[in-house]
Amino acid sequence: MPAAYMIVTMHITDPEQYKKYMAEAQVAVQAAGGEYLVRGGRHETLEGDSHPHRVAILRFPSYEAAKAFYDDPAEYARIRKLRAGATEYFDAVLVEGVAAPMF
Repeated sequence: MPAAYMIVTMHITDPEQYKKYMAEAQVAVQAAGGEYLVRGGRHETLEGDSHPHRVAILRFPSYEAAKAFYDDPAEYARIRKLRAGATEYFDAVLVEGVAAPMF
């Protein structure tokens, strides 16, 4: 079963409020078997019109595990509320990885 990746672009406007969200989000991600591969850092747009302020990439063991994490009404739904008002935008895309290396 291939891993799944959550690609998030955001613009944080209230860093102190966002820190409250991240403190709990990272614990929930780990509990769901996920890990952060990218969390901020240097980036640039090479093609297209996307110009995110910040990028994060998370890896989960499977697409189903990532969906279960995101859709959990008791845990992540509660944690998402901590992010309210802390970002101008927060866009998340879930994509399934390849089942086997291409080479």
